[in-house]
Amino acid sequence: MLIKLQNGAIYVPAQNLHGAICDLFIRDGLIVADPGPDAHFDAVYDLTGKVVMAGAVDIHSHIAGGNVNTARLLLPEQHRNHMARRLSHPHSTAKWSTTDIGYRYAQMGYTTVVEPAMLPVNALDVHLQMADIPILDTAALAILGNDDLFLRLMRAKASQSQINDYVAWTLHATRALDLKVINAGGANAFKSNVRQFDLDDIVPDYGVSSRQILQALQTAVYQLGVPHPIHVHCNNLGIPGNVDTIVATMEAAQGLPMHLAHVQFYAYGSEGAKGFSSAAAQLLEAFNRHPNITMDVGQVLFGQTVTISGDVIAQYSRHGDASPNKWVMWDAECEGSGGVVPYRYREASFVNTLQWAIGLELFLLAEAPERLFFTTDHPNGAPFTAYPELIRLLMDADYRQAYMANLNQEALALTLLPNLTRELNLSEIATMTRSAAARLLGLNDRGHLVPGAIADIAVYDPQGCGKCGKTPGAFAARPQADYRAMFADAAMVFKNGQLVVKDGDVIARPAGNAQTIQPHFDPRIERDIQNHFDRFYSLKLNNFKIDDVAFNLGDNQRFRSVASH
Repeated sequence: MLIKLQNGAIYVPAQNLHGAICDLFIRDGLIVADPGPDAHFDAVYDLTGKVVMAGAVDIHSHIAGGNVNTARLLLPEQHRNHMARRLSHPHSTAKWSTTDIGYRYAQMGYTTVVEPAMLPVNALDVHLQMADIPILDTAALAILGNDDLFLRLMRAKASQSQINDYVAWTLHATRALDLKVINAGGANAFKSNVRQFDLDDIVPDYGVSSRQILQALQTAVYQLGVPHPIHVHCNNLGIPGNVDTIVATMEAAQGLPMHLAHVQFYAYGSEGAKGFSSAAAQLLEAFNRHPNITMDVGQVLFGQTVTISGDVIAQYSRHGDASPNKWVMWDAECEGSGGVVPYRYREASFVNTLQWAIGLELFLLAEAPERLFFTTDHPNGAPFTAYPELIRLLMDADYRQAYMANLNQEALALTLLPNLTRELNLSEIATMTRSAAARLLGLNDRGHLVPGAIADIAVYDPQGCGKCGKTPGAFAARPQADYRAMFADAAMVFKNGQLVVKDGDVIARPAGNAQTIQPHFDPRIERDIQNHFDRFYSLKLNNFKIDDVAFNLGDNQRFRSVASH
């Protein structure tokens, strides 16, 4: 099938396209070169006046797994199953179901999403949930850094090659795309009644520090050639003064690639009468000195949400702030612990206003959008459905100023935000959410529109959203256009060349693929893993391993392997 998209304004910074009027051609799900004047097209779409980007990529969003399901059970009022349903789209109105996640992302122009915290013991559940999400390609990051076997290897002074083999085996067995470290050693230390755990603190009974754990795993990911740098949730999340921790973590990387997650929660100083202030500028100064570091923001936005994390120390420390007043903490064999705490970010709150402002400071002060990524740490800072609101805050300074008038002014006075007039442009948004995000993950077949790329394409109408009835006026003449309306409901979205969204409505729900990596490892490591499981765990080792059989896909291939460096 040959499709032509003509006269769209293309924003693909990786190709140096910043609004150029171009035609695109799709054949059998891939972008292709101009087939010539004699070509016969099965469909032609006139995109005059429309903005065209590659499908968006979310590198950090909690969309599947035990914590996500626990949050659904804890807060049924947040995902009530509405009675009205489209016959051809089962569960399309069950809020925060897997179906709803796929629909809502697709409506905003997203085509790839990464679950950043998959417990190896829970990998099958994570992959089954992700396989049930329509339209989106997905991937998951396997958590290591707190499990008994890894810490025993560290305590026994295992060689780096042994650590590498264990990491590679884990990536294979769980069909992960990369590794995630959450407060390295902290969840295990929590079992010994530790309630605060810093970078150089020692895990009880194992004699290794958080820094040593992090560096061993970072080295393994780097030496195995995994494209995405190790994905790090640092120590001391949410604590005033923790900017020192994240800066120390950057220095601990020793020049090797490292990705730091939801850094808004680490950009906290201890200035002011309340001992809590913005340290966004200090964090970015360190970020500029460390070109090996990438970060995502984890923006806070106001309203009801729920916080979910494997950082049981951080979650337990804030369970008293649960709103509504119910929460869950858990512990499990094999890897660690976690917690689910509902929370409402309030505009009148000093702390919440400061968190909101710090995230925006990070976006607006950053000099390298290709190393800073667009997230809310869904759902911790806000649901991913708030992305259009965040885009408007970043692209419309007048709107941002007007919004600040209703917030806690004492908190805003401790930030630089009221004096920032910068407005991000469409190319910068495309960089953070498309080209740079795909490149960071090693997904070289997306994030751009070069011939040979998969035809994941999002088309936006800058005149407003016909579905929501907002028409802010001519885009070129109105820089204050309602970008929230523009990005909330895409005019068109193509997934692998198939039109799946039209005028903000989902019209097709193809299945996506899971992106994985399979680096080489010495098979002898599995003997040691098998012995450990037989001796200490109630689970069998085969419970860990994921294969296509579990998905009953017939001729369709669920997993797609990414090449190592």
